[in-house]
Amino acid sequence: MKIGLDDVIAAETRLSHVDGAAGRLVIKGHDLEELAGRTSFEAAMTILWADIVPSPPEGMAAAIAAGRLQSYERFAPFFPALSNLAPIEGLRFLLASIGDDDPLAEPSALSGATAVAAALAIRAASGANAIAPSPDFSHAADFLRMVENRTPDPQQAAAFDAYLVTVIDHGLNASTFAARVVASTRAGRVSAVTAALGALKGPLHGGAPGPVLDMLDAIAESGDARGWLMNAIKRGERLMGFGHRIYRTRDPRADVLKSALSRLGNRSERLVLAETVERQALDVLSEHKAGRRLDVNVEFYTALLLESVGLPRAGFTPAFAVGRVAGWLAHAAEQEMSGRLIRPQSHYVGPMPGANQELQYRTDTSRRAQSADA
Repeated sequence: MKIGLDDVIAAETRLSHVDGAAGRLVIKGHDLEELAGRTSFEAAMTILWADIVPSPPEGMAAAIAAGRLQSYERFAPFFPALSNLAPIEGLRFLLASIGDDDPLAEPSALSGATAVAAALAIRAASGANAIAPSPDFSHAADFLRMVENRTPDPQQAAAFDAYLVTVIDHGLNASTFAARVVASTRAGRVSAVTAALGALKGPLHGGAPGPVLDMLDAIAESGDARGWLMNAIKRGERLMGFGHRIYRTRDPRADVLKSALSRLGNRSERLVLAETVERQALDVLSEHKAGRRLDVNVEFYTALLLESVGLPRAGFTPAFAVGRVAGWLAHAAEQEMSGRLIRPQSHYVGPMPGANQELQYRTDTSRRAQSADA
């Protein structure tokens, strides 16, 4: 029995392959390093969606830009209602306002709408005014412009574009699995995406990059990186940005983002501190976690990159969704193509009628017709 579905094959996919032992991520036949920093997000979406999600006739960049413009008109009246919501909750609220049969539910339009909804939610949470999108910028650059109300520096836009490509898909993670489960019921794309957002909100999934900066702040204040890290380990605390459920070696996304960050050409004190913390943390973990390979993961350099391009910490998880929505939509389409409802079994460990003790009992629903399934 696999608690948490570890090592259980729940789907066949042509979208991405995560090789945890080798530290390799393959996106639709391409190593991540071939795409991130070399291919635009719009081009990476075209590659990911090929033969699975219908391609827009006007081209991906134009279709996503049109989705940004159309969704802003739809979302703008809701902007005042976002002020009391956390950005990830504001994003969820706006996307949930789209009907599954709405033109904005088309994949490319919904991708554009996700960026606009995320930017509006981030602006509202900070008390700033709404900024309309522009078709004159790339998807990555326009998102930064909408969040910061300024034309983004080209290097920052390129770094954020590399980030979006880096997080575009990553196997059957929690949010993607949630999207596939909902898609398997034929509930529709928007329902699948909002379900994925619900999973992404959790601190064990997409909510983790912000605390990396909290850790760096605390280490900087202490003035003793190694001492702070050792004390944290002794207290049984997790070092944010280190270790991964799947990877048994270095997360390949961390190196891609570190490279993108270095191309910003800004050797800030924060980056110098981060590199010191990385070295010291790996030493401390090897000493105190013998037998376990805990290396840096995507969260560590995600936090640094998103901070460097000007995003507030509360906007990190919505920014993740701006990239990952492309993967969610592709997985939802792939699941619908399979025609199979996802319905795993459970292992009952409660009391049986008339029993005085708890018994283990495996429920078997395989003979039920799917139409009668609750």
